[in-house]
Amino acid sequence: MKLQQLRYLVEVARRGLNVSEAAETLYTSQPGISKQIRLLEDELGVTVFERGGKRLTAITQPGRVVLEIAERILRDAENIRRVGEEYAAGDSGSLIIATTHTQARYALPAVVKSFVDRHPKVRLSLHQGHPVQIAELTSKGEADIAIATEALDQYPQLVMLPCYQWAHCVIAPDGHPILVERPLSLHALSRWPLITYDPAFAGRSRINRAFELAQLTPNVVLTAIDADVIKTYVGLGLGLGIIARMAFDPTRDAGLQAIDAETLFGLNTTRIGLRRGMHIRRYEYDFIELFAPHLTRKAVDMAMSGARPADEYEL
Repeated sequence: MKLQQLRYLVEVARRGLNVSEAAETLYTSQPGISKQIRLLEDELGVTVFERGGKRLTAITQPGRVVLEIAERILRDAENIRRVGEEYAAGDSGSLIIATTHTQARYALPAVVKSFVDRHPKVRLSLHQGHPVQIAELTSKGEADIAIATEALDQYPQLVMLPCYQWAHCVIAPDGHPILVERPLSLHALSRWPLITYDPAFAGRSRINRAFELAQLTPNVVLTAIDADVIKTYVGLGLGLGIIARMAFDPTRDAGLQAIDAETLFGLNTTRIGLRRGMHIRRYEYDFIELFAPHLTRKAVDMAMSGARPADEYEL
């Protein structure tokens, strides 16, 4: 039995029994994966995957048990590697953060600066993407820490730790009639063209839900993943913007004004996602606590062990 064979098993299951996709992900050949899975099944004396011709059609009952153990073995092997790297490298290493543009642009700069000052020999990488990409990267071990508002709770492979809450605001050009609407209402917003986030980003689900509950249809004329892009088009007069409040700076965003929209769309929770069972390196604990001071090493360990549900931590 080889670790590589276990990787093949797990990746094929992860890819919905599509051997071609698994081979592409693992940079190997489809026949090579099929051969190694057959060899492992022969060694174990059980069939892991049911077959219909040359295609895999289902996972057998013993196969589910084998896959569960294989995932645990691979996770432990990865943890051994991480421990070795941590102690062999001393105060150096690497840290990959998968996050959205909003977090990278507005929430993380001060944290990154403090972390780099504290750990100058750690290579820090920020991988930006939409929340599903972020969760996928982290659950597969291609990123160490996920930071996002949407999607992380859909991945049981991840432990989610609440970091902070934030609200949206409505932005408009100076002199726009919406600026005298008091209190601001969804009915008033629905009368204007709107520019906001792509449906996968930055609390967009809360915006949609608020309009649905009010039985209103917002006139969304443009979407983007980047608050700076949204502000640019609001400045051009294409519509009102709905963005994260942290993304508006009255000094930098001259010519625009913001109206708080917490009462309309509620609060959003940004979370950190960590792979279950992952060995957390010392500097990873530091990064987490810099980003969310209430997430001490003890708090993170309790959440990772299941001793305390992650969402019980107060923000």
